[in-house]
Amino acid sequence: MTRRSDWPEYTPSPEPPPASARWGAGLPADIQDSDGPAPSRAEAGPSRASSRNRGRGSDGGRGPGAEGEPKDPVERARAICLRLLTGTPRTRRQLADALRKREVPEEAAEEVLARFEDVGLIDDAAFAAAWVDSRHHSRGLARRALARELRTKGVDSTVIDEAVGRLDSDSEEETARALVARKLRSTRGLDREKRLRRLVGMLARKGYSEGIALRVVRRALEEEGEDPEMLDEHLQGL
Repeated sequence: MTRRSDWPEYTPSPEPPPASARWGAGLPADIQDSDGPAPSRAEAGPSRASSRNRGRGSDGGRGPGAEGEPKDPVERARAICLRLLTGTPRTRRQLADALRKREVPEEAAEEVLARFEDVGLIDDAAFAAAWVDSRHHSRGLARRALARELRTKGVDSTVIDEAVGRLDSDSEEETARALVARKLRSTRGLDREKRLRRLVGMLARKGYSEGIALRVVRRALEEEGEDPEMLDEHLQGL
């Protein structure tokens, strides 16, 4: 019998958070963007784009004292955060990292981040819940994969556990079965071992445990008419 190989590690692919997880409507007066509504492209003209490029640092962001940004550190931190949150929710750590790259003093950054949390513009729990809902239903990712993605975004482990805990084992296995059902047709014509590896590997990359992946794939192929004993023999060698 072939020795079972190590279960593959899941590698998350970048994807923006869902549009449904947006915050910022009705901002309190003290965090309104002082720049006002953005001008149209025609109003802005090429000179505006040129000045924007001149103000960018080597990391693609605006350096301290960039043209058009407030000089006061707190006002500057506020403006940067509001720009980053426009249309896309972010975690506290993502914003903190962005402020650090733009050389905003730590004290000013902390003041703005705390204020944004107070008014709900930064809400890691809401971010995590929306991320789990979107990525599970759109990409079929399992709890392990979702937790790893949220960790890379700086979400606290307690918040992650609560968000992924909303997915129970039955829901996760049902999604795994749907993924395999969609993949079956493209694997027809392959030999049994290659087919098994492809299906099981697909689930592993999406973060499903070894037990769920083997069970779901075995059931799907058995329903297609595969010999259960032959399936077991090949699955033991994966």
